[in-house]
Amino acid sequence: MSSLLDHINGPRELKQLSIPDLDRLAGEIRELIIDTCAANGGHLAPSLGVVELTIALHRVFDSPTDRIVWDVGHQAYAHKILTGRRDRFPTLRTKGGISGFPKRAESPHDAFDVGHSSTSISAALGLAAARDLKQGHNKVVAVIGDGSMTGGLAYEGLNNAGHLGKDLLVILNDNEMSIAENVGALSNFLSRTMTSDFVHKIRRELHGFLKGVDVAGLNMLQVARRAEESLKGLFTPGMLFEAFGFEYIGPIDGHNTEMLLETLEKVKRFDDAVLIHVLTKKGKGYLPAEQSPSQFHGVGPFDRSTGKSGAKGKGGPTSYTALVGETLRKMAADDERIVAITAAMPDGTGLSGFAKEYPDRFFDVGIAEQHGVTFAAGLAAAGMRPVFAVYSTFMQRAYDQLCHDVCLQNLPVLFALDRAGVVGSDGPTHHGLFDFSYLRHLPNMTIMAPKDENELQHMIATAFSLDGPVAVRYPRGNGYGVPLDQALTTLPVGKGELLRTGADGVIMAVGSMVRPAMEAAALLALEGVEVGVVNARFIKPLDRELLLAQAHACRTILTVEENAVQGGFGSAVLELLEEEEVIGVAVSCLGYPDRYIEQGEQPELRRDHALDPAGIAAAFRTLADRRSHSF
Repeated sequence: MSSLLDHINGPRELKQLSIPDLDRLAGEIRELIIDTCAANGGHLAPSLGVVELTIALHRVFDSPTDRIVWDVGHQAYAHKILTGRRDRFPTLRTKGGISGFPKRAESPHDAFDVGHSSTSISAALGLAAARDLKQGHNKVVAVIGDGSMTGGLAYEGLNNAGHLGKDLLVILNDNEMSIAENVGALSNFLSRTMTSDFVHKIRRELHGFLKGVDVAGLNMLQVARRAEESLKGLFTPGMLFEAFGFEYIGPIDGHNTEMLLETLEKVKRFDDAVLIHVLTKKGKGYLPAEQSPSQFHGVGPFDRSTGKSGAKGKGGPTSYTALVGETLRKMAADDERIVAITAAMPDGTGLSGFAKEYPDRFFDVGIAEQHGVTFAAGLAAAGMRPVFAVYSTFMQRAYDQLCHDVCLQNLPVLFALDRAGVVGSDGPTHHGLFDFSYLRHLPNMTIMAPKDENELQHMIATAFSLDGPVAVRYPRGNGYGVPLDQALTTLPVGKGELLRTGADGVIMAVGSMVRPAMEAAALLALEGVEVGVVNARFIKPLDRELLLAQAHACRTILTVEENAVQGGFGSAVLELLEEEEVIGVAVSCLGYPDRYIEQGEQPELRRDHALDPAGIAAAFRTLADRRSHSF
């Protein structure tokens, strides 16, 4: 039997297929997604769960004229395949390949760039408002998962959308709720009834009439709504969404293609704010993902036949993430004030062990980083010692809370910033390249970055010894396998360490760049160039004494960091030299340039930006040559 997918080069071709053919196409799309994720890694389970929904959306609506906005983008693989990127899909998440997230520069069918959660409703509302201002008639659809609905931004968007009453369709993809067959059948029946043109028209006309009728001081529209919601509330969560001004439809089976098409065709004729609640199974079509949807949410390459990861087995160096979790767990045994907070990522931030051992002191706030930070501030204000373990890129979402609720009050909150630096195939929305820059200028903030996993555990202990906010940032991946001290010690605050001396200059490195800097110095030594290396340890406060001494002694300084150059560690060194009026010193700052860094494996990206040993050595040669011609 020939492949249907081979003949699908765009959404329009879906309109000619029968329901059985669409179901068959869904199976073929799943096969391509599974094969590609097995080879490249990716967000497998979310995308497998929305294949029928994606087909139905592209069958009913006319993308790109009609705009479909995907929240986060974890579930957008079928969308990419159906919108002209089938042949390029095997390049997913590879350097130079297609992105793992919707990206406007990649296709006109990608209505909005995403990668962080809870943005779809607000973005779609903006598209709908712009459409109305331009007197357009296209439809706008936001697809949001139940996980993203834990983010406050989603409710801000719902509130404003309901208030404006725009022609906007929100689809809530619920892949966590379990619903019995009889309730599901009744829900489908109610959805059919509520989407009929007759019922929709009658409801709107009755609303207008009942607004003007008062009985015993009550608006009759309120009475009617209460009666309707009393019945619906027995079967659906629609009351919440109707309180925001949306017409609620569902729940409906997100794998029933015929039901999806029927519902979408009817709703397409509405001209107000509607929310369709769709129930899907995360990982559908691949048994290992169905059985362990969390494990297969985001995966590296794996063996398709077994579902087992293609990574090497245990026994190698511990990951930075795991070490942070284990250090917190051990310290919590001796200090009952220590509490841990995550934003829907207990596994990803290494806190699962802590949660199991100290369930009363572990808090998963959902995808709500802003709340998580202020919640931590409240805990700290009451005498606790909270740790908010969060990816560097997601910490950006809570900047105001960090500034006003934590730093302004000088509260002892520890921010364990995971995935600092480049993270690999997730690309620009997930690289942690800005934390030095957005943290360094905040008063009362202390910032550390370890050269290896042993230093990391001591930095965690140091953070708890301080009485103000502290950020410890560390990279994705495993450490170097250095011996781990059994006893934790506190580091002298604001003090770096001189790892290597050299008369020809000094490389001042921080965090993940210390080891490559040492290797670069060894390469230069083979050429007869003696270069010192400083492990800065602290981005704030800087070790002024050590850095100034090296500046005066070496007169040639290369700073190296895995952060944007603008406002980062190198900028801090330059500010110190200017403040102290140090002249006659050649300085160059090596880091990531003033642009967003695309996807690629960590070693690839570091090499491309001269942040590997060879690149650092070359940068020092260029600096030394410049100095020889300038002074």
